[in-house]
Amino acid sequence: MTDMRIENVGIVGLGYVGLPLVLAFAASGLHTVGYDTSVERVHAISQGRSPIGDVTDAALTDALTAGSFLASCDSAILDGVDAAIICVPTPVTAARSPDISFIEEACNTIAHHLHRGELVVLESTSFPGTTEEVALPILESKGLKAGRDFWLAFSPERTDPGNKTYGLHNTPKIVGGIDKESTSRAAELYGSIVPEVVKVSSTQAAEMAKLLENTFRLVNVSLVNELAMFCERTGLDIWEVIGAAKTKPYGFMAFYPGPGIGGHCIPVDPFYLLWKAKLSGLDLTFVEAAERTLDGAAAHLVELVMRALNSRSQSLKGAKVLLLGVAYKKNIGDLRESPAIKAILELEKWGAEVTYYDAHVPSCDIDGRTLVSLPKLDGSELSAVDCVVVMTDHTDVNYDTVVQNARLVVDTRGICSTPHDNVWRLGDGTHR
Repeated sequence: MTDMRIENVGIVGLGYVGLPLVLAFAASGLHTVGYDTSVERVHAISQGRSPIGDVTDAALTDALTAGSFLASCDSAILDGVDAAIICVPTPVTAARSPDISFIEEACNTIAHHLHRGELVVLESTSFPGTTEEVALPILESKGLKAGRDFWLAFSPERTDPGNKTYGLHNTPKIVGGIDKESTSRAAELYGSIVPEVVKVSSTQAAEMAKLLENTFRLVNVSLVNELAMFCERTGLDIWEVIGAAKTKPYGFMAFYPGPGIGGHCIPVDPFYLLWKAKLSGLDLTFVEAAERTLDGAAAHLVELVMRALNSRSQSLKGAKVLLLGVAYKKNIGDLRESPAIKAILELEKWGAEVTYYDAHVPSCDIDGRTLVSLPKLDGSELSAVDCVVVMTDHTDVNYDTVVQNARLVVDTRGICSTPHDNVWRLGDGTHR
């Protein structure tokens, strides 16, 4: 392999994936530029205001002050970079088919600035074949040939917002290129910022590895949610059962039920896999069943709230329901695909008056309107509603205070381990 001599890197997309990469490469001594189409986002970043929780304002300011990072919404900033990394969203359409328009747009942008010897890496999660079937033809559209004039690889992002244990600095990076040279160049680049690089045989293998990771979680969370409903019906406590099962030192991995799955990967990525499978003439019935189970999580939550209120001779219609947490996971302000959004709409459909408290999400837009979090959570706020639903187990909430002051608590996260007459836990049928 010839000497890479990568001295500067361009990141396309400055969100949850791209911005941490920017700081990692900048810290490794590479001059790093970031391109994003959002004028507001670029302005905030350039002022040292981070749009994501995993990157602090201080860390961003340090990189900007040191001159090792520059952000712009002018694609000319990508001129002359030795490596361009694509970190753009890959959502699904209303019909749950892949929307790769952001990848296509990013590739078209890079193609206008592509030069001989440049390395291009796609990190955005997509179906197996995206790198070679979608990205490669666009990148070659200006006359350069992949594998001869420039190098192309896929390296799936493994970002877990809010995770204080594992991040970019200690999570292995998977790399698969269109050829050995592309794989080696990408592996060497990422080897400057991560502790381990795992090379695979192709871009398709790297793309599939990411889908396997997230489909694995989807299927297992779906399974435990289904078993939680079984426990409710049969007088068992799923939380006790999981606690006992996970004492086995091999062959078992604990997953926990909840009000649904949110975030940027697990609710979306399996649809990319299902779509590609159907193109191949295969129905992944196991994965489809897992999706259907979690699609029903919001309806099951409404049923649980109804049953809790009925136990006090009260109807859900007209009931005041307070949700604790609307972010999709604890201790972050990320609303992407949050199950709380579906829960609010379902509860309102049955006539409930819904409010929420989430210190991480001061306001949120739902169905064309803006909901604002309660400014504080105290005994008077808790006692003023008919039912409190624990949706997100943020650690800044005093749950003892919640249980002591609320008339009813529906706990979807298993945070109320001690039995209380006013607490109904998802998956717990022992006190019905």
